[in-house]
Amino acid sequence: MNSYETVFILTPVLSDDQAKEAVQKFEGEMEALGAKIKHSENWGLRKLAYPIQKKSTGFYFLIEFEADGNVLAGYELMMKRDERVLRFLTVKMDVDHVTYAEKRRAKAGATA
Repeated sequence: MNSYETVFILTPVLSDDQAKEAVQKFEGEMEALGAKIKHSENWGLRKLAYPIQKKSTGFYFLIEFEADGNVLAGYELMMKRDERVLRFLTVKMDVDHVTYAEKRRAKAGATA
């Protein structure tokens, strides 16, 4: 199984509860496809670098997970079909990236 991380932006017209519900739906779908969620982070409402669909802000989220490569096709299709998602990017994490992410989480957990 490979490690991946996805950063995605949800439309700002959603309430906080609706955004959290969307993330839970994505996580549930990923687990149904066979992925194992390692970490999920809410980065909150942020300004976009450029307008997307006439929106200047969006809810940012990060999900780190482990999955086989064939799971990604179904997951990305689900993201493309959901109208709440403005943009998303999935990246395969190498060993150094995984180590950095674990250190970042440990540091954030110590300061929180």
